[in-house]
Amino acid sequence: MPRSANKVAARNRRRKFLKFAKGYWGRRKNVWTVAYEAIQKGWEYAYEHRKNKKGDFRAVWIQRINAAVREEGISYSKFINNLKNKNIELNRKTLADLAMNHPKAFKAVVDTAKA
Repeated sequence: MPRSANKVAARNRRRKFLKFAKGYWGRRKNVWTVAYEAIQKGWEYAYEHRKNKKGDFRAVWIQRINAAVREEGISYSKFINNLKNKNIELNRKTLADLAMNHPKAFKAVVDTAKA
């Protein structure tokens, strides 16, 4: 019996991948091999950058806290160390939010950490 390739399934699979390549420029959107490689590379970058995004946000929070704390006359590292010593368990996301949106509450936290 002759070998039969499942042409329908292969075409459907390729069409599905070409849908993912919609919006790409040039051959990346309509040539199967080029599009497939571009999609795979894009997914790799997306996976990696989802992990990096967490660190990027943490860096932003630290910068915001540092700016707000320096206005109160203390360095960021001393502030965080004082919080740890006083057993004040506020994460950097919360502290950055307080510094940006609730300066009076943040000042109270800084004063508590200083004392």
